[in-house]
Amino acid sequence: MPKSKRSQIVSLTKVAKKTREHKNLLLTEVQQNAEKWKYCWLFQVGAMRNAHLKTVRKLWKDSARIFFGRGAVMAKALGTTVEEEHRMGLHRLAQQIKGQVGLFFTDSEPQEVTEWFNDFQQADYARTGNKATRTVILPAGPVMRVHSDPPEPFPHNEDPQLRKLGLTTSMKRGVPTLENPHRVCDKGKVLTGEQAQLLKLLGEKMVVFKVGLLARWDAASGEVVQVEGGCTDIEREGDEIEDEDEMSE
Repeated sequence: MPKSKRSQIVSLTKVAKKTREHKNLLLTEVQQNAEKWKYCWLFQVGAMRNAHLKTVRKLWKDSARIFFGRGAVMAKALGTTVEEEHRMGLHRLAQQIKGQVGLFFTDSEPQEVTEWFNDFQQADYARTGNKATRTVILPAGPVMRVHSDPPEPFPHNEDPQLRKLGLTTSMKRGVPTLENPHRVCDKGKVLTGEQAQLLKLLGEKMVVFKVGLLARWDAASGEVVQVEGGCTDIEREGDEIEDEDEMSE
């Protein structure tokens, strides 16, 4: 009889060893990149989505290196004091590493970097706890998927899910239909789990993934320059963090 996986014992020492090795590897990689590139930017992400950050990595793969997550390790790698800093001036950047932020190493000139990230924005679906950016009211009649082009009604087999999320529908000619208008959400109010799920089903995107540049370290001078407006319109979320193996790709 095959041995049940439930009965297997995992040694915590092995887990701890793997964690230490990963941290040491990340620390070394950050320091190596600090020696390689002309600039290091500190950034934060609004409406964090792994898929969109992977897109950023892909688009910059030949001209930059990105680290995201493990803030304490990144700060230690750079050095948080004058005595500990890996290169001149890095402690000023390390002291600003708080919360979910990342490091962006590159040789590209500052104007090119700022213009690129100002332009790169990706609309996505809101999650529980986000604020609605607009009021959404479904009119009486067939419940439509707005993300379709042209919009099309929901199929009959999705009617139970719509009802579960609060819609009072009836089937007319095989289409989930509202007898009266239904208010899904109000602008400025925090979304519940049901509202967020319903908005996603409808195809209503209410958040924008974007990278906010906070500060820039210059290897040549050791100076750290703060970026004005880097935090503007950034909606922070703490519910999605990259897998450990992807933090430094």
